[in-house]
Amino acid sequence: MVLLGSTGSIGVNTLVVAERFNIEVEALVAGNNISLLKEQIARFKPRYVCVSTKELADKIDHPGVFWGEEGILNIIGLSDSEIVVNALVGFLGLKPTVAAIKEGKVVALANKESLVAAGAFIDSSRIRPIDSEHFALWYLLNGRMVKKMVITASGGAFRNWPVDKIVNASLEDALRHPNWCMGPKITIDSATMINKLFELLEARWLFGCKNIDAVIETKSIVHALVEFVDGVTTAQMSVPDMKLPITYALMQEIDEEILESLDLLKLGRLEFGKIAPERYPVWKIKDDLLENPKLGVVVNSANESAIKKFMDGAIPFGGISKLVLEAYNHFHDVEPDGLDDVFSIDKEVRRWCEKR
Repeated sequence: MVLLGSTGSIGVNTLVVAERFNIEVEALVAGNNISLLKEQIARFKPRYVCVSTKELADKIDHPGVFWGEEGILNIIGLSDSEIVVNALVGFLGLKPTVAAIKEGKVVALANKESLVAAGAFIDSSRIRPIDSEHFALWYLLNGRMVKKMVITASGGAFRNWPVDKIVNASLEDALRHPNWCMGPKITIDSATMINKLFELLEARWLFGCKNIDAVIETKSIVHALVEFVDGVTTAQMSVPDMKLPITYALMQEIDEEILESLDLLKLGRLEFGKIAPERYPVWKIKDDLLENPKLGVVVNSANESAIKKFMDGAIPFGGISKLVLEAYNHFHDVEPDGLDDVFSIDKEVRRWCEKR
């Protein structure tokens, strides 16, 4: 396999799975964590390696070193692997997803932004989702007619905060996820609930279901539910561990234990809660976005711009949702007709957000 984003949490877990099941790692793509990447190179001996810049590439003692976006695309073209794991963060992951599919490869996708921004122009039959929620939906589907899909959310860092204090929360506050440790962007996305908007759009493209929603489940044990037309609702429950969806994305069929079993008596009570727009303002556009899914590129571009502003101290935490909603309204009439339009709209939205 080719692994994009090898030093992040998904990448590290993917390598654990690869080692367990003797899956050859043909290429490792990382960003700036050179020390961890060097350990991975020594352990897995890939044919190709890619980092973010030429300066970092010069620090890697390897005969097949590439750098930058062009380097990632070159590796995908050169590789013999049938599967590419895309665990890159942000819009940067879109071109590699498109390139891998064009090369006839399967994409084990953890990069939300690929489908969010360009789901209309991506062959979803070549996608195997790594997100726990989409894996759960896939796991539950059994050929019966679906009435509704529901994914779950942890609620993020501010699920129990007084609503009036959230707008001025600090970066440190936003990064204190109550359930687990993730990278800064996804943790902030969890705090604003933009990640669930993204996951609803992903499910829309992956499964062709328009009747989809999300609820809060604070223990992160129930990952998704499917309601069938006969009135039965089934849920996928497991301890939260990304090695489960990763293993299925890489191998599809598993006949041995991946996770420890749930102890229902220790688990005790499960509670579900509404995602309230008062606490998560971006939820106001949920229904409209599902009706206009091509606007995902606008939401993603505005969100990435807003997060950068927040992390740079230019806007308060509440300014993230505010900028996303303003951009969504301003660009509501755009409709990309292809991938070229997606990249053009992305640039236009970012330029607009920089001036706000």
